[in-house]
Amino acid sequence: MSSSQPSVAERKKAEALYQDAMEAYNRWEVDEAVSYLEGALKIFPNNAPYHMSLAQILSRAGDFDRALRSLANYLRLMPDSEVAERIQQLFASGMDPIEEHLTEKMSASKMPIDMIGAAIQMWMEFRIALGEDPMAMPKPEAWSAALDYTVRKVNLHDAPLNQLASQYSVSAETVRKHNKTLVKRLDIMPCDYRYFTGDENPLDKLVEAAELLEKLESRFSAEA
Repeated sequence: MSSSQPSVAERKKAEALYQDAMEAYNRWEVDEAVSYLEGALKIFPNNAPYHMSLAQILSRAGDFDRALRSLANYLRLMPDSEVAERIQQLFASGMDPIEEHLTEKMSASKMPIDMIGAAIQMWMEFRIALGEDPMAMPKPEAWSAALDYTVRKVNLHDAPLNQLASQYSVSAETVRKHNKTLVKRLDIMPCDYRYFTGDENPLDKLVEAAELLEKLESRFSAEA
């Protein structure tokens, strides 16, 4: 990457592209968002927040290899960031305490391995989605319980909140609070394709119904 600094005009152009990227990201138009942000980085390659935002967008797109490369660029530029330790953990070969606890508890509850994997994926994506926002790390049981609860709800499994909270030795209110944080930050929906593990996703039928309705409306509006 070039070490030269962009001019004021170039910085303004890069910032405009960045804003376009984040608007597209919020609309879930991830390919468009990536294109805008890569354009911003061509102009201003040493802008650390741009690399972080690109990682967030690539993570939402499911392109985790490129997301991690973007995070590596962020760490290169911001080695002393207050979120550096959290980001570095994403490169570790082993599981962190939350993943270990989550795997142990979900396995003890005889949850399917693919749902455990979905919960671990959710945790990885959540840490990337936090971007440069710091996160207090409570005891592992709290986030583990919230991840378990959230992935069960996504997959339409019964998830009695008080019972699950008791299994993790945390309060129901704590699980509820962290569940809301996960849902908001990751923009999780019922049967979310990222974390749904069943053979047939009910959302497919909604998509098919929407496409059929569009065709019917087009036919209805067409002149004879």
